[in-house]
Amino acid sequence: MPHDHDHPHDHDHRHGHAQPHRHPPRPDQDDTITQWRAMEIAVRGLLIEKGILSAEEVRRQVEDMDNRTPQQGARVVARAWTDPEFRKLLLSDGNAACEALGMEGGPYKLVVVENTDQVHNVIVCTLCSCYPRWLLGLPPDWYKSRNYRSRAINEPREVLKEFGTTIARDVTVRVHDSTADMRYLLESTFTAEAQRRRGNAEKTKRSR
Repeated sequence: MPHDHDHPHDHDHRHGHAQPHRHPPRPDQDDTITQWRAMEIAVRGLLIEKGILSAEEVRRQVEDMDNRTPQQGARVVARAWTDPEFRKLLLSDGNAACEALGMEGGPYKLVVVENTDQVHNVIVCTLCSCYPRWLLGLPPDWYKSRNYRSRAINEPREVLKEFGTTIARDVTVRVHDSTADMRYLLESTFTAEAQRRRGNAEKTKRSR
């Protein structure tokens, strides 16, 4: 089951992302054979040896994962900003909303949570790095770091502040813990720009 945590108070309200965050990229570890990497190499070798998979299929799958970007997720959110019916579907059934756009629904349950003036959501995976990769690509290094995974649950406001976002005292900070079978996607409230785009989209529909 997911673990959600509310943090209803503390600090003033300010948004901005100009200040650099304090999480430098991790060094490459391609030359480090950890227990899990050794296990993956062994299982992969057995699957190829028994003909269940081919080395070419593994290579293509790895390339596909490496080439995914946040563009798909941005497309979903942009559609929600301009299409109220799609937004309702997205918030009630994230997988169905993705499929409605002709996109892969994903192998896991997709839960979409909304940032509003009253609630600011934070996503974390405290156990590893569960992430909607089919929508957002590979998770950033800071998301996988032990520092973020341990602190996001206990002091999310401080973590957000380090990223340049200070949350008002009267805004609830809600932390969602991803699981092996559930992923999260954030959908922000309509901005003035989004409202303008939605109005233009509705005008275009009426003119057809």
